Amino acid sequence: MTPVPAITRRTRVIEGADARTLPVADLIAEGRPTILRGLARDVPLVAAARQGPAAAVAWLKRFDGGQPVTAYIGDAAIGGRFGYTADCTALNFTRERGSLSAYLDRLLASIDDAAAPSIYIGSTDIDQYLPGIRDQAVLPFGDPELIAHPPLVSIWIGNRTTASAHHDMSNNIAVTLVGRRRFTLFPPDQVANLYPGPLEPTPAGQVVSMVDFDAPDFTRHPGFADALAVAEVAEMEPGDALIYPALWWHQVEALDPFNAMINYWWNPTPRFMDTPQNTLLHGLLSLRDRPEHEKRGWQALFDYYVFGDAARAGAHLPADALGALAPLDAMAARRLRATLLQRLNR
Repeated sequence: MTPVPAITRRTRVIEGADARTLPVADLIAEGRPTILRGLARDVPLVAAARQGPAAAVAWLKRFDGGQPVTAYIGDAAIGGRFGYTADCTALNFTRERGSLSAYLDRLLASIDDAAAPSIYIGSTDIDQYLPGIRDQAVLPFGDPELIAHPPLVSIWIGNRTTASAHHDMSNNIAVTLVGRRRFTLFPPDQVANLYPGPLEPTPAGQVVSMVDFDAPDFTRHPGFADALAVAEVAEMEPGDALIYPALWWHQVEALDPFNAMINYWWNPTPRFMDTPQNTLLHGLLSLRDRPEHEKRGWQALFDYYVFGDAARAGAHLPADALGALAPLDAMAARRLRATLLQRLNR
């Protein structure tokens, strides 16, 4: 068996940051992950967790709004790693709905049971499912970007679970409140070396890596060695936060028998813009299977119109003739979407 190369790069750490003055937009623009050590040390849940899992569970149950939450349940045999079955045609866990308090009690009751199922309550909107917790657990970010684009704030609760490496389409601040977590991060250009699974089904909407990081098969996934060479690891203690840009790949391991995290997703892109995931799907429909010389030609056109300087393609045209080349606003986006729908529905 080929030994797994050690990841030697550790994520940059900033000590003593304050959420009210944290330069969030600048950190994202730098294009690299950063640990904000102790950013959430004063959150009451962190203090409750120091007394043990039972105190943390009791604190969380105070905010149960009574609405059923979605939980992912995996057999103990998956080792906490949520992903695919061996043939990639299904997921290796089930989804169910139930009481938040009941799941918390279940986690607490099985905390010392090595044969207990993996339980993962992920991406649960705090305002809908835990009303009132915002005043007690959400950090007061003062960066103008987060004020102008209020983040989606979600809570993540579970036992020792692993979210296989995936990317998100929004920037993220992940705040560990109960238990330790380990993030293993890769820049977006490592997608091929992470061997993404099928586009459907997916564990939670995003494709995830097929590589088992604990026991990688370098015969099936030889490029993973190259990914490890540029990977970095963020070791998170309760009260720490991790900020990283959209599209960075990240595997998240919850290392203790009971864990809770709150994260903040945001994207400064205007709401009228479409998701690039739709563009990717349409690219599969319209470009992928064309002859190679055509694909290279379309690549040049995309570089000119999409990935290059936004003003260049229309710089030589009169302003009244720019059409779709003009900067987008809500009305222009609506017209462009209508044109696309008309052409797609041929």
